[in-house]
Amino acid sequence: MSHPHPISSHPAVDIQRQPHRRQHQHRPGSAAAFRWSVILNSCLSALQLVIGLAFGSLALIGDAIHNLGDVAGLLLGWGAERLSARAPSARYTYGFGRSTQLASLANAVLILMASAVVLVEGLQRLFDPVAVTTGPVLWAAGLGVAVNLLSARLFGADSRHDLNRQAAVVHLLTDAAVSAAVLVAALIVGATGWNWLDAATGIGVGLAVAWSGFELLRQAMGISLDAVPAGIELAEVEATLRDLPGVLNVHHLHVWGLSTSQTALTAHVVRRPGLVDDLDWLHQAKQQLAQLGIAHSTIQLEPPGEEG
Repeated sequence: MSHPHPISSHPAVDIQRQPHRRQHQHRPGSAAAFRWSVILNSCLSALQLVIGLAFGSLALIGDAIHNLGDVAGLLLGWGAERLSARAPSARYTYGFGRSTQLASLANAVLILMASAVVLVEGLQRLFDPVAVTTGPVLWAAGLGVAVNLLSARLFGADSRHDLNRQAAVVHLLTDAAVSAAVLVAALIVGATGWNWLDAATGIGVGLAVAWSGFELLRQAMGISLDAVPAGIELAEVEATLRDLPGVLNVHHLHVWGLSTSQTALTAHVVRRPGLVDDLDWLHQAKQQLAQLGIAHSTIQLEPPGEEG
């Protein structure tokens, strides 16, 4: 079949041959978001830990531990995102996009470890309450709410499309909620003298942290096992390909995550030849798949009767 477009300039080929850096580039403000979040949360963790230990608040100590886990997680995520931008090599032909998935998995483990520490200490203190000085705890908890909301805001709305950044935002928003719970508990303890409430709040903090950790672990494990990424329906992808001109069948369809932000597809498409130029058809297919969130697609075209 003749090709009316020069192969080197056809849009379908140009998209497929994009340099690696264009396919894996950082979003604007990404490094700054990680850097400032690490700085702010490091300072916050140190302050909360000192105040929690000095004035007897387990809930605030739990918040500080979770914040320290966030700092470690943010550093892992930042490093993984930098690795994911490195060009492929002869050994790592897909590049290092999976490093963001490994960072998300490590973050989940850190969260679960922190939650276990807080839960054990909370259960012990529930039956042996410790007197809490609420004034400094209130200030530290309020500062925690502000710092975590500001840090989450730094990552912007596009964090929803990247599990690595989504992990960071989940950490930060969970901490903001935890700090708010600590603040409310400190107000009640100050008004009533119910010191056991601080331990009960600490247990609640531990459970909230554990829940977020399990959810993140579930998502990270799914991507590590090449599950179809969240937000993409395999049936919709197949229907999109079948609706293109001349398509008779779609088989060997696979969709998985190359990284936490880039989705890949391979498929065999049985197509009636002659209706549309192959490269024009591929261009249409890639445009349609891009609208579904699939940026990297490899499609093998087959004539009728050669399905394998």
